[in-house]
Amino acid sequence: MQIQSAYSSGVQGLQNSQQGLAQATTAVAAPDPKPTAPAAQQDTVTLSSQAVEHSDKTSALVSAVESRQQGEASVKVIEAATETVGSIINIEA
Repeated sequence: MQIQSAYSSGVQGLQNSQQGLAQATTAVAAPDPKPTAPAAQQDTVTLSSQAVEHSDKTSALVSAVESRQQGEASVKVIEAATETVGSIINIEA
C-alpha cells in the first residue's frame, strides 16, 4: 500500500477542484432553449422540462460552490505540507 504525501494529495485535490469548477460553470453558462409557445399555451411536459433545466442550473451552481470549497481546502493542505517540511528543515539545520 502506497501512501501519498500531503503535498501530492493537496495538488490532486486542487486539480479535481479546477476540473469540477470548469464543468459546473460550463453547465451554468449553457444557453436555455427558447420556448416555442407562449407560457399560457405550453403543455405540462414542456413546463416540466423547463423546471428540470432550472433544477440543472441550480445543481450546477451548487457544484461550483462545492468545487470552490474543495479548492480552498486543498490549498490549506498544500500550505500545511509546505510549513511542515519547512519546520523539519529548520529542525535539521
